[in-house]
Amino acid sequence: MPTPPRSSRSTAGPQRRPQPPVPRRAPRRPAPPARKPRWALRAATTLSVVVLASAGIGHAVMTSLDADIARVDPFKDMKNRPQAGHGMNLLLVGTDGREKIGREERRTYRLGGAPCHCTDTIMIVHISENRDRASVVSLPRDSYAVTPAHVDRTTGKRHDGHPLKLNAAYAEGGPQLTVRTVEDMTKVKIDHYLEVDFTSFMKTVDVVGGVQICTADPLQDSYTGLNLPAGRHTLRGGQALQFVRARHVDGASDLGRMKRQQRFMAALVERLTSSGILLNPLKFRDVTRAVLGSVRADKGFGTDEMLDLGRAMRNFSPSSSEFTTVPVGQMGFFVQGVGSTLKWDPVKAERLFQALRKDQPLSVHRPRGAARVVPVAPQQIRVQVENGTRTPGLGRRVDAALAGTGFRTTRVPVNAATLDVKRTVVAYDPGWDRSAKSLAAALPGSELRAVPGLGATLKVIAGQDFERVRKVRAEDPGQGEVGVVRGDEVACG
Repeated sequence: MPTPPRSSRSTAGPQRRPQPPVPRRAPRRPAPPARKPRWALRAATTLSVVVLASAGIGHAVMTSLDADIARVDPFKDMKNRPQAGHGMNLLLVGTDGREKIGREERRTYRLGGAPCHCTDTIMIVHISENRDRASVVSLPRDSYAVTPAHVDRTTGKRHDGHPLKLNAAYAEGGPQLTVRTVEDMTKVKIDHYLEVDFTSFMKTVDVVGGVQICTADPLQDSYTGLNLPAGRHTLRGGQALQFVRARHVDGASDLGRMKRQQRFMAALVERLTSSGILLNPLKFRDVTRAVLGSVRADKGFGTDEMLDLGRAMRNFSPSSSEFTTVPVGQMGFFVQGVGSTLKWDPVKAERLFQALRKDQPLSVHRPRGAARVVPVAPQQIRVQVENGTRTPGLGRRVDAALAGTGFRTTRVPVNAATLDVKRTVVAYDPGWDRSAKSLAAALPGSELRAVPGLGATLKVIAGQDFERVRKVRAEDPGQGEVGVVRGDEVACG
């Protein structure tokens, strides 16, 4: 496009006499920009260097670790796999590996005997597509399963599909048969495989400085040597291993153990995201070395994937994670040649796995401070409140707060026999233990105390530590939240 003329005057008019040239003045120099304070310049430069160095260190560390990870090929020659969904699905498998632990530690943490060469823990970890949520689904190791046709990795014989317990798939066909069996059962496509043993677990807990857990009841298990009084504890590697392995704490056996594993994972997320470990390149290096130093992973789980997960976790909080176990429809399902198994509830399990395939949350999001899910509705629990202190009116205040949350209080609080109670007590008849746990959840820090013969009315003895009543509500199967908890609902606090 031609440049327009500088002047719009016509050239057709009379000519003017030329004027003498006016001497030009030197152009005025623009004022120099205000100089930034030196401290700001130094800060910006330092920040840039730190950020670049951190990224470089992170990538270099992860690249070196990538070369050291033992690799497996769990997807070899796999056909007719489920359709890929949104997000990323990682099959996390916990194996024995006790032979790598020193003799003294094996004795201390009750790790005697030969390793089973089977999977002790099986979980599907789903990371949402926008990397703001992690959904963890525990698959009971005694789940009734039917394998696809496969070659036994020990004998080399080809087997047709046959029933077994889910954790036995690893012994017969290793990671590949485990992945194939899980995909057949869930119709969820597994993108990555990560196998962690006892050694890696203990090192990880130690390098983050221990993990804090809380328990309302004492936990004792003679098989693992676990012995924790009620209260708040920081568990180091060996004790943490006892905590997640314990199966004889109560009558819930493996299902109770999986709940404790979920609580521990929530506490570990809390530790990683609140301590600044993920933002400290050197600490991040130490953690990743501990985690990945003795694991096995698929060939596609490399540097980029690990860095992606690390970045995602920097934005995580306990409320970003949710945990559940596959709903069981029949306990003690006997199978000839296999023994007693757990059979999944087909309808509820399908609803759960469909949520993973569609990259949907397993639970309805509730803001922090919303009602906590408990096994028994407060409207079904009758409570007598006693004031165990010398504070006038405390009994009425506790009674009113519990009634406002839905509990059926007597509305006639009385004084306790002892008026120097420091910690609030929930006294209950052992036949109403589920109701007692629901009531204790509404009273943070309270102590559960079994009193045989107390009957259907539970007793709250308000202590000097009483601060508030937390809102609770019963599980709501209509919203698909049976057994689903968020990390901030099971971590300490």
